[in-house]
Amino acid sequence: MTRYREICADLAHRISAGTLHPGDELPGVRDLAQQWHTTASTVSRAQRVLADAGVLELTDRRRARVAPGAALAARRFLHADSVFTLTGSDDPALGLVTGALDGKLRVVVGEGSVAGLGAVRQGRADGAAIHLLHHTGIYNAPFALGMLRGLDPHLIHLWRREQGLIVLPGNPLGITGVADLAGRRVSTRRPGSGTRILLDRLLLAAGHDPDALRGPEVGTHLEVAVAVATGTVDAGLGVRSAASDMDLEFIPLTWEDFDIGLAGNALGQAAQLIAALHTPTLRDRISALGGYDTSKSGDVTKLSDATGQERRTTR
Repeated sequence: MTRYREICADLAHRISAGTLHPGDELPGVRDLAQQWHTTASTVSRAQRVLADAGVLELTDRRRARVAPGAALAARRFLHADSVFTLTGSDDPALGLVTGALDGKLRVVVGEGSVAGLGAVRQGRADGAAIHLLHHTGIYNAPFALGMLRGLDPHLIHLWRREQGLIVLPGNPLGITGVADLAGRRVSTRRPGSGTRILLDRLLLAAGHDPDALRGPEVGTHLEVAVAVATGTVDAGLGVRSAASDMDLEFIPLTWEDFDIGLAGNALGQAAQLIAALHTPTLRDRISALGGYDTSKSGDVTKLSDATGQERRTTR
């Protein structure tokens, strides 16, 4: 590593750790050169590199300052070659995120929300996509806090999404809600998945036994839609975008928070993902699928025993 890269890394680490804050002014170039036992030109080169990365601000005749949003920019700089491994729940929009990150995101779906958090706990993944409604009415935070206790748990907000019943065009069976699923063949998801938990709760609230449902168990929202489209089942619970992909009818039931649960030490690897979620282009592409609210995509929540959850937005 050349000397200027060492200086870049040192400053980026200090900014990422919160030792230096947005707006802080750095010492002069000559003072920094003396501190690092190098030349003023080497320090200037390091500052220009960090300015190009959005970590510092440079202006004529003024010392360098820490830029707004520098903590995230510093993590992006430090982890430019990192690949974030995401497991947990399925969502059609994750394909758009993967494409936008150009190899920086590896998605391993199929485990479901609960098993995904378990994989993070065991160190088999960096983060888990989750949508778990707690009995208190709070999404995701209580589960991530409980299952990642002692690991400085955080949530990264992906988006809010609309869940509902997927049925054939024209809704020939006249299904209006989960109360009409009794006696019907219904596509379900594996136990422990957020969608299966949601369906079970809705059925119980309607006075039906979830174990009485008949129908195949599938792995993704798109597979739910395919099962309906082929006539294998009469209905299935899934996201609006999956119904749209198969030109099926959608009966809206609820909106839910879709987040990533992760340990605090994985925030560096997640920096590229967080930054991508803030870009208008990606947000617009996700919203265009239908049934998505991306207004808070990329917000980061630090979970705390003392406060329940503590909102912190990283830009």
